[in-house]
Amino acid sequence: MTPILEFERVTFCYPGQKRPALRELSLALPAAGKVAIIGRNGSGKSTLFLHCNGLYRPASGTVHFAGQPLAYDRGALLSLRQRVGIVFQNPDDQLFSASVAQDISFGPLNLGWNEADVRQHIQAAADLCEVTDLLDRPTHALSGGEKARVALAGVLAMEPEVLIIDEIMGNLDPWVRQRVMAILEQLHAQGKTLLLATHDLALVQGWASLLVVLADGQVAFVGPTERLLQDRALMEQTGLAAIWQQAH
Repeated sequence: MTPILEFERVTFCYPGQKRPALRELSLALPAAGKVAIIGRNGSGKSTLFLHCNGLYRPASGTVHFAGQPLAYDRGALLSLRQRVGIVFQNPDDQLFSASVAQDISFGPLNLGWNEADVRQHIQAAADLCEVTDLLDRPTHALSGGEKARVALAGVLAMEPEVLIIDEIMGNLDPWVRQRVMAILEQLHAQGKTLLLATHDLALVQGWASLLVVLADGQVAFVGPTERLLQDRALMEQTGLAAIWQQAH
């Protein structure tokens, strides 16, 4: 099966930084999978995600989506960003419209959908994320959990094939975290590919069909969670042993 996303020897360095954020990283991600991306801060998780929909472009190497190398012209990127949606770690980086309804509608309107389709997608996304009662609220007046669910609804309104969640779970209370995980289960049942970055191995232990560990901009491990937990040396090397012990 062709991977939905594939990285072939991808290197990327932020301006002014000598150390690459990604170093000849190669990784294939299966379609319709539930993939957890684990790693310390600075390991390359967010940088990897921002390559998935063309927000970043590799200095060298190639990113493929559905078997084709990414193109970086405006039309190709618009199409890609409809198919690959990202929910950022901080919802405030994503919410910029005056009201919740306007924010959720931004993506569909930008895609040129007609007004009836936009309304339908707003309603469906708001219902799924349980923010229907917030549609008329100003985004700045929302709680942290509400902002996270509205940001998620804004991405889902575009009906992406791949949904990327970048470490929002740690900022959510247990009820909201549970609700977001339930939403992810519904999306997976619809055949969507899910990528979730987190520090919480316990959260993904029974959830992820594939676990990827990043360290220093490279892939340190790919496989089932249980196999990682049995590899004491790798757990120590990547700093995950201490996190696992704290959770237990």
